Amino acid sequence: MIKAGIKDLKNSLSRYLLSVKNGEDIIITERGRVIARIIPENPGQTPLKKALRPLAEKGLIRFPEQGLDKDIAKPIGIPGKALSEIVLENRR
Repeated sequence: MIKAGIKDLKNSLSRYLLSVKNGEDIIITERGRVIARIIPENPGQTPLKKALRPLAEKGLIRFPEQGLDKDIAKPIGIPGKALSEIVLENRR
């Protein structure tokens, strides 16, 4: 497990992502406090809902009654430049 501060992670993101690809977990810290973790994606992993089913059967958790995606608005197209392009222009 590797620890990295936000600034170091930002400056060396490619190097850290290579470590994640090689199976390492990255702990992200802000002023010495852990705030997040980057873990490798494992497509063969058990789906979350299936992994949580035993807890739901014991009554320790409850699944949402509606799908979580139903309240998420679909993006709309807005004419003009992409926000990322505008940000890059402002940085120059």
